[in-house]
Amino acid sequence: MGLSIRAYARHRGVTDTAVHKAIRTGRIHALADGTIDPDQADAQWERNTSAPKTGTQRPTVKVNVPQEDAHRADAGASSSQSAGGSGGTSLLQARTVNEVVKAQTNKVRLARLKGELVDRPQAIAHVFKLARAERDAWLNWPARVSAQMAAKLGVDAHAMHVALEAALREHLQELGDLRPRVD
Repeated sequence: MGLSIRAYARHRGVTDTAVHKAIRTGRIHALADGTIDPDQADAQWERNTSAPKTGTQRPTVKVNVPQEDAHRADAGASSSQSAGGSGGTSLLQARTVNEVVKAQTNKVRLARLKGELVDRPQAIAHVFKLARAERDAWLNWPARVSAQMAAKLGVDAHAMHVALEAALREHLQELGDLRPRVD
């Protein structure tokens, strides 16, 4: 008969939750009666438990990175990561990145509250509506002015209307080929 889970946790200097997790994940094995043989379990614990990852033993440090330093913080995190050679991100680096993201999020929220941001789909729809109204106004223009222009120039009103409309449609087609860049 071995030690209870709580007694073994005291023996190892860990919580009973850690012992339960070690049993559940198969790092150590309990005896048939649910108790733990301390010598056998100690050997299994050492053999099946990896060393703590880099940065997990550091104290909690809160880092405030101003918004304009966000790119420098990201660059610093990647350079210290490559210099350390561990290949992973330390807790301090992860917290720094987290603080940068929080600062960026707060900046966007503030800009939204100040009314400095616009809803992109709504803005695109509004510009499309304005462009369509402009196009329609230009398409109606030859019908409105062709008779007056023909009278002043002494030419056939229908011929003037057809010529103005053809020139206008050609011009609008050229303008339609331009693709504005929306970022």
